[in-house]
Amino acid sequence: MTTPSEALKDLVDPSSANPQSLLDSDRLRVRQDGDSVRVVIETGGNDDTKKALEAQVRAKLPGQKVDVKFVQQTGSRQITSEDPIAGVRNLLLVLAGKGGVGKSTVAANLATALALAGYRVGLLDADIYGPSVPTMFGVTERPHSLDGKHIEPIERLGVKLMSIGLLLEDAKSAVVWRGPMLHGALSQFLNDVQWGTLDFLVLDLPPGTGDVALSLSQQVRATGAIVVTTPQDIAVIDVYKAISMCQKLNVPILGVVENQSYFVCDKCNTKHAIYGEGGGQKVAEHAGAKVLAQLPIDMRTRHWSDSGTPVVAAMPESAPAKAFVELAEALVQVTREHNAQGTGTFSISREGAPMRLPVVR
Repeated sequence: MTTPSEALKDLVDPSSANPQSLLDSDRLRVRQDGDSVRVVIETGGNDDTKKALEAQVRAKLPGQKVDVKFVQQTGSRQITSEDPIAGVRNLLLVLAGKGGVGKSTVAANLATALALAGYRVGLLDADIYGPSVPTMFGVTERPHSLDGKHIEPIERLGVKLMSIGLLLEDAKSAVVWRGPMLHGALSQFLNDVQWGTLDFLVLDLPPGTGDVALSLSQQVRATGAIVVTTPQDIAVIDVYKAISMCQKLNVPILGVVENQSYFVCDKCNTKHAIYGEGGGQKVAEHAGAKVLAQLPIDMRTRHWSDSGTPVVAAMPESAPAKAFVELAEALVQVTREHNAQGTGTFSISREGAPMRLPVVR
């Protein structure tokens, strides 16, 4: 019996300058799910191209329940022969420089929104001291190994997940590690986890500007960073430091996300800027980047994060879910533009890093 992949092996994008099999060029993904077939096609073509491709897919899979999705081509980051995650096209760092601004919530919903759109996505919880991804995805099972050498990530909602929280015997137990141990754990997450081929691997970085970000930059080249802030000045001050860290580590800043931007009152249907206004724009101007999204304060986001399903999957028609979907769409566009421009040489700036603390006598 012919498999769906075999039936579609000769499918070609008519809008491509150099037509070749979409399957051979890794622009066609086919997944059998019970009695239905999910087909995801990367194309830069217009609506007419998409209609023609969908018609061909359905003609080649007669009598089958077919779900066809189209995603934009994103391009790829710079990948060297020594890259530990060479199958990952784009590595996205979600950071804030401080805690409490909703960075993990943004990372979880962004990853889920990308997966629901049709991209192959992984989410690495790099916050060793305060892992929250297991809670946000409602995952309690421990990862396993098929070969005794590599770790298989847990998959939920189409997102491959890995977190130190999945490996702890007691979720309430503190991780008391020094810098070298953090470096070792991150190396294992990159080298020993079977991420496979991904369009996006989203990293939820811990607060601060220390060991984890530096260790990461020494091992792999990131596509860029998404900086999360809230509108008030007390958050913006620390976020500036995260931007400075990115500049020293030569990590491009793809955009800024202003979380908790406003609250919409149920009774008056009016936006209220509870934490002030303009913080995200200040950060974006300082970083020379765009504001990718202004996300609302919404109890549904908090409720579903606590319940183990990101709101973008739990309530896709809700206002906060739509805001995360728009963020994902904006990120895909800026990633595509960034990759099209190419990248320069990699270096780490240690300017302003004294050997001793500048203590005033």
